[in-house]
Amino acid sequence: MLAIIAPARLASTRFPEKLLHPIQGKPLVLWVAERLEAEAPNIARYFAIDDLKMERVLRDAGFNAIMTRADHSCGTDRLAEANETIGADAIINVQADEPLVAGGQIRALEALLKGGTAMATLATSFKTRSDFLDPNQVKVVISEEGEALYFSRAPIPYNRDSFDMFDDRWVTEAPAYRHLGLYAYRADFLNTYCALPQGKLEAIEKLEQLRVLENGYSIQIGLTDEPSIGIDTAEDVKAFEAHLASGR
Repeated sequence: MLAIIAPARLASTRFPEKLLHPIQGKPLVLWVAERLEAEAPNIARYFAIDDLKMERVLRDAGFNAIMTRADHSCGTDRLAEANETIGADAIINVQADEPLVAGGQIRALEALLKGGTAMATLATSFKTRSDFLDPNQVKVVISEEGEALYFSRAPIPYNRDSFDMFDDRWVTEAPAYRHLGLYAYRADFLNTYCALPQGKLEAIEKLEQLRVLENGYSIQIGLTDEPSIGIDTAEDVKAFEAHLASGR
């Protein structure tokens, strides 16, 4: 059984209660729930939540919500707790603050799981210098076998021989990709992952996927050209509203 689970923590340091923030009169979390319903109608879908307000909003709209502990340090632990109730053999982890998640992205992750990988995620090309330099846009470099070599908030790789490494042309041609926060796991590996100790690189970069690499496991990377807008700040809300107004 394959399930989509979206960890949905209400607390947010940069944007308090952002998942309940109204966009055109609808809470952000419902934009994501409705998008998943439209894009992946044949896969069971759940939200792993930690707050009664979130539960009420989702269930009143007809969506599945599973209450989890409020003290989880990361979304992966919340995901694993929710799957103790769901019992899926494979899980696709969608971020509850990404209202443009696409069916093609979900199918790409599903295909990687069917190909035998224990953990996979997605990446896309950078379009601009400003995104490449933005520490909130996570970079990933990939091996010839399509596996992650490293994730970083820093602009990697560094082009030692070019003073123009940060112009738009170099960025779009560079062998670095923008990481998208969608993951796929086999359930047995998800449990292994959650039992691993936090690594030094993860603690520095604040990127929990580095725990996998630091402990000698691999992450398969799928590439996508489909757009994504993650809502982390009030400015991101404006970008999503502009996307809606464009009718794209």
